[in-house]
Amino acid sequence: MTSFVLPHEVHGDGAHKVFAVHGWFADRAAYAAVLPDLDRRSFSYALVDLRGYGEARDATGSYTTAEAAVDLVELADRLGWERFSVVGHSMGGAVAQRLLAVAPHRLRRIAGVSPVPASGMPLAGEQAALFRDAAHRAENRRAIIDLTTGGRRPAAWLDRMVARSLERSDPKAFRAWLDSWAGEDFTADVVGSEVPALAVAGALDPALSPEVMRQTWLAWYPRAELTLLPGAGHYAMDETPLDLVRAVEDFLRADGPGGTGAGEGA
Repeated sequence: MTSFVLPHEVHGDGAHKVFAVHGWFADRAAYAAVLPDLDRRSFSYALVDLRGYGEARDATGSYTTAEAAVDLVELADRLGWERFSVVGHSMGGAVAQRLLAVAPHRLRRIAGVSPVPASGMPLAGEQAALFRDAAHRAENRRAIIDLTTGGRRPAAWLDRMVARSLERSDPKAFRAWLDSWAGEDFTADVVGSEVPALAVAGALDPALSPEVMRQTWLAWYPRAELTLLPGAGHYAMDETPLDLVRAVEDFLRADGPGGTGAGEGA
């Protein structure tokens, strides 16, 4: 065990504690567009920087989803959060699922926003090269973001997303994270988990599509739900922030004030 503490910022003072975990292309600033409209009376949101990103850009580590799950549990201990929910985008969705194995008794709910499945995302051929070389090639990062948002977003937005990604991630860590979220399959450790799990999928995302969520998330988790965002691709926080906040907070709120599952839908 290490004494490393994930850099974080807490928004709100609600009783329902929630970690927000970013994806491969951004630090905790990935959630900037949704911050103004979060319910801060019902929830306390802790936005974190994973190792290799943001304020943890120079942090050493294995840069794996398993390590990140342990880091989150240690941060929960420091914050005094006995039970909590986790919202994770893309790679962060894989981290949320790792917690189903690491600390299931402490989880209230998990919500994945275009989450990478626990089975990973095997890459081959030109696709593998595109993702692998994105660690050092800005044009690769731009192509991936454009592809996963359906080729519909403005050039200036794509450029801004790439610039943020390059500024707030360490290239070596970025490359190492790819091996973890894309290449590791921990399905056997989490299948059958009874923790309520929401998958939010953008209709414009060809990679982590609603159908992929049905074949993975909904097939593995007995209490899983799927919400489709018609106007979003892979980056719902930027593309449809209000729709995302409503979908995620409705799901979290269904847990009830005491975290017992009160109000759970069919």
